[in-house]
Amino acid sequence: QVQLVESGGGLVQPGGSLKLSCAASQSLRWFAMGWYRQAPGKQHELVASISGTADFTKYTDSAQGRFTISRNNAGNTLFLQMNSLKPEDTAVYYCNQIVGGAPYYTWGQGTQVTVSS
Repeated sequence: QVQLVESGGGLVQPGGSLKLSCAASQSLRWFAMGWYRQAPGKQHELVASISGTADFTKYTDSAQGRFTISRNNAGNTLFLQMNSLKPEDTAVYYCNQIVGGAPYYTWGQGTQVTVSS
């Protein structure tokens, strides 16, 4: 079982930026990965994904143009650069490997992102 540890969240004002990191206990190189978020009372939402080779990325409409997903060459760290943050981005953010379009591993503890003035 791979352990996933997210970090980098915090409280930021609208329009601000944060960079999230996800450390995996082993390399997940060559596997598609994604950043999910869960707002209170809602299901996990996939907001950004990246292919195993990092050649392809995909974003939800709300994240497109504001968020950038990336990964390191070793394949054990995933990043999410978030700019122009909005209050509706407030959620707990998680990373996970994507298999068959679904998250594969047990969720980590996530990292809280709060966008508020």
